[in-house]
Amino acid sequence: MPVRSHALFILWVSLILAGCTSQPTVQKEQPNVDYDLLLTLPEKKISYNQTIQPILNQRCVVCHGCFDAPCQLKLSSFDGLQRGSSSIKVYDGTRFKAIEPMRLNIDAKNAEEWRVKGFHPILNEGDKDNARSNLEGSVLYYMLRLKQSNPQPRIGKLPQDVDVGLDRQQVCTTAAGFPAFAEKHPMWGMPYGLPNLTNSEYSALVQWIAQGAPGPEEKPVSAEALPQVKKWESFLNDAGNKQQLVSRYLFEHLIQAHIHFTGTPENEFYRLVRSFTPSGRAVEEVPTVRPYDDPGAPFYYRLQRYQPSIVDKDHTPYEWSDARMKRYRELFIEPDYVVATLPGYDSETGANPFKVFEAIPPVSRYQFMLDDAKFFVEGFIKGPVCRGQIAVNVIEDQFWIFFVSPNSDDITLQPEFISDSIDYLNLPAEQGDNSINILATWIDYLKRQKQYLATKNNFLQRLFNDVLDIHHAANIIWNGSGTNRNAALTVFRHYDSASVAYGLVGDYPETAWVIDYPLFERIHYLLVAGFNVYGNVTHQLNTRLYMDFLRMEAENQFLLFMPASRRERIRDTWYQGMQETVWKYFKDSQSVAMTLDTVKGYKTNDPQREFFKIMEHKLGSYIVPPDPINRCELPECEFKTETSEGRIERAMQQIAAMRGEGLAVMPDLSFIHIRNSDGNDQAYTIILNKGYSNITSMFENEDRRDRRQDSLTVVKGLEGSYPNFFFSISLDRLDDFVKRFTTIKSHDDYERFVSLYGVGRTNTDFWKESDWFNAWAQKNDPLAAGIYDYNRYRDQ
Repeated sequence: MPVRSHALFILWVSLILAGCTSQPTVQKEQPNVDYDLLLTLPEKKISYNQTIQPILNQRCVVCHGCFDAPCQLKLSSFDGLQRGSSSIKVYDGTRFKAIEPMRLNIDAKNAEEWRVKGFHPILNEGDKDNARSNLEGSVLYYMLRLKQSNPQPRIGKLPQDVDVGLDRQQVCTTAAGFPAFAEKHPMWGMPYGLPNLTNSEYSALVQWIAQGAPGPEEKPVSAEALPQVKKWESFLNDAGNKQQLVSRYLFEHLIQAHIHFTGTPENEFYRLVRSFTPSGRAVEEVPTVRPYDDPGAPFYYRLQRYQPSIVDKDHTPYEWSDARMKRYRELFIEPDYVVATLPGYDSETGANPFKVFEAIPPVSRYQFMLDDAKFFVEGFIKGPVCRGQIAVNVIEDQFWIFFVSPNSDDITLQPEFISDSIDYLNLPAEQGDNSINILATWIDYLKRQKQYLATKNNFLQRLFNDVLDIHHAANIIWNGSGTNRNAALTVFRHYDSASVAYGLVGDYPETAWVIDYPLFERIHYLLVAGFNVYGNVTHQLNTRLYMDFLRMEAENQFLLFMPASRRERIRDTWYQGMQETVWKYFKDSQSVAMTLDTVKGYKTNDPQREFFKIMEHKLGSYIVPPDPINRCELPECEFKTETSEGRIERAMQQIAAMRGEGLAVMPDLSFIHIRNSDGNDQAYTIILNKGYSNITSMFENEDRRDRRQDSLTVVKGLEGSYPNFFFSISLDRLDDFVKRFTTIKSHDDYERFVSLYGVGRTNTDFWKESDWFNAWAQKNDPLAAGIYDYNRYRDQ
């Protein structure tokens, strides 16, 4: 029976029986709209690609896009819909045993395999030809209908039962358990804690589910990309020990990359994978947890089309082209070195890249990372550790990053130095995912780090026989040849997430990092290549504690550019109230860095700011564009307010000047939409930089907060993946917006301000503003843009 006829028959029978049968209800009143939707069910299948995925992207993927999606329900791809949901948490800082990985298209290939792993279906898995059965067997349908039947308020705050905290209780219901779920939580329909879908959006999704949820058309390799895929796979799988070691190095560093080929469509990306099958056959990905785990059989490097929608929080684009291949050949193939034997994949060796890739000249490895430093730093943040207490809680809210120049005379690029240090550079991942002795492991790596720093200090003492003038010492910092924007980066922390920007953004920071090759490589292997998000609590804690060492090392290297007489005073402002155990390590390991005379020639009593100004000049305006909104010290910063752009910049400058305790009520990350009557709307981001006495504890302890140091940074454009709040202002109300913003002193002040200009979760314009911000990002940077995530969006 055709689907339409079948649906009409069911509808007719149900209407006859309606008076003498009682059916389970999930709301106070059964809506008639669903029956109407069955009655008008189109005969032609609704297109998943053209109709359904765009709705999911705009309304559902904003919360269901990655590891931290509620109930692991990932809606950025059809495979996630078929996998369904699970009550097993990926981010769990309490588990004593590692869990099996649950990566889409890797750890299970179909619905049956996911059911074995404990995932529950959200779509009907019975008779797909029965429209009503398709609805009645679908948790997704029930969740959508629950929201339509119990709409949330259109003003004010959400009901108390609707908790939007990141670690809120999750109830991952099944179709059978849905009546009880709905009775207990009538306001928990989807979209959860956000405005209802429009009738057309709701109708399209419901009718698609009723049709049996037909799947998408696969995204094929485009005609423009096909020859490039073949060329790159041929390059990566070329015979010879040298090429194979280089290919392994590239693979282990690009595992998080969304590779885009120059000249191909903007939304076409690829993953570099290991496959048991060669080019020309379907990819059969090697399902290891880490890229350096033993594959267990011969494999090939392959490029696999990335099918899911692009979400900003895990999107790290990386461009491949003819110029890129030429660069790889210059760095890795043309240099004269011999790879006598290929290294193995045992855990002790694989977790130490300095052992695995010892044959490749360190300067080649370092320059490879420097060429795209933002990509690698972003990988630390957007990789598997992007949530919470592993890496992000170990960094300041705003700091700048510089890099040691890749000169052949740099000590940390000397093969003999790395060889002498190689056994001190092991990383916690070598302990595996089920280690249980946190203290012993921490003491072991503490000892190794101290030994490494002692070796490095010996080299430093030889290097700095002569004290350098600060302008000469600044030449130790990489300048990107004046053309590479990766030479200076800014990192912003937004509570338990972070973002990376080109250049030196914001006011002069409290601290900075100077990164050399061994440090850069270890951070990558600690937080990206070697981190297992499914590991146990010991693995997570050891990773967090080791990252403390690496942060301190990066800050130490910045202190070497400060006068020796000022270093302890500067350092002590960063680490007030530090735990005694860590403080003892800190002082012991920094004795040389604190006392070694390295620089002279400072002319002011503020060497940090003086150094930053020297670096601004040295790097030039292309790498470090002026930032008059956040650090205006010249007359040129006076904006011409007769233009709309100048008026906006001047207003944002006033906001950026705010400091102190009153800022604590503000969101960590606010997106600002300034509406202009001429249609030239503008986007800005306001970032709250929280002050801390120190950041050595992995818990958000209020005792460490120093609200007197709180400040704001205003960025033109959109910064960050997890906006906490939207504000929308017409240009003619901008002066009032700034006046009210700059006088906020309390939570009551803030709530009054939000009532005028905020876009809360109940605001009827929420989706309109959400669509505008996502469209703005796509228009202004289509390769880097991804769907924003609202798991951290505030109620008010």
